[in-house]
Amino acid sequence: MVASNHRLRVALIFGGRSGEHDVSVVSARSVAGALDRQRYEVVSMAIDRDGRWADPGTAARVLAESGDRTDQVLAFEGRSKLDPRILEETVDVAFPILHGPFGEDGTIQGHFEMLDLPYVGCDPTASAVCMDKALTKRLLVEAGLKTPAWVEMNRRSWSDTHDDVRARCLDLGLPLFVKPARLGSSVGISRVADSTALGDAIEEALSHGENVVVERGVDAREIEVAVLGNQLPRASVPGEVVPGHEFYDYEDKYLDNTCDLLAPAPLESDEASAARHIALDVYSTLGCAGMARVDLFLERNSGDFWVNEVNTIPGFTSISMYPKLWQLTGLPYSELLDELVRLALERHR
Repeated sequence: MVASNHRLRVALIFGGRSGEHDVSVVSARSVAGALDRQRYEVVSMAIDRDGRWADPGTAARVLAESGDRTDQVLAFEGRSKLDPRILEETVDVAFPILHGPFGEDGTIQGHFEMLDLPYVGCDPTASAVCMDKALTKRLLVEAGLKTPAWVEMNRRSWSDTHDDVRARCLDLGLPLFVKPARLGSSVGISRVADSTALGDAIEEALSHGENVVVERGVDAREIEVAVLGNQLPRASVPGEVVPGHEFYDYEDKYLDNTCDLLAPAPLESDEASAARHIALDVYSTLGCAGMARVDLFLERNSGDFWVNEVNTIPGFTSISMYPKLWQLTGLPYSELLDELVRLALERHR
């Protein structure tokens, strides 16, 4: 039901229970500031770190008073298990800016489906698949797409078969990247260049979740492609991340500002074309819709592309690659948001 003043009521949902809570708030601030208030009424909905939904006044205050860095996010507490405005049909479309578990993993998307509420981004299945790095890799390999070799484990297998798991990881060769299987924004990721550090890196990753992926390191450039669309998706010009740290970790992304984001990436035309084609293949293979950012490695020695991972709710902060790449491809930030809302409504029909 559309509001009588013809402005679409957009539920901007942010915060959440994951380790990416602060990133979500900063992204939501950027989105709220760029949505055209002539076309949309922004309905702020904030979820605290324990999964409780804040009252409307608190949600609006968090957006207004938080800063543009993750260490400037206002702490708050919610009061209820759900914002009643969703159930009362007081919004027309949901725009979740929830990174990581309980937001980017199909959880809240399933709730929107139950409510028959249009929403921005991938459906529950694609969201769940892309959130799980191990499952994503299996599907990519099945489709003939290259992704770095890996070993997957959970807390039980690490505890019960410690020596075997460790040996299989080291067989991949150093360096290794140890990652929580179902988290983003580089939270909990370690680069292991010395075999003696592997155990601590796995324990660190397990502190963020039950499942871990240990991946062979690739000497490569980090290339990112933004993809947008439903049945006929399109890919942006590629960008490149040049880490300021040993790798593109959380601090590098959101706090220190030491990395370089090259947009567009300095690629040969055939490399840029290949990156866009691979990104579209990945998007289709994993059943994505609405939006996703496909992260690739361009191996220095071979010139081959390897698929790193897929983010179905990419960062939307002022420094995030996804909106930057669409800006360069001819779609300014506010128009990108218009298109995302349109795609949400299109898929719902």
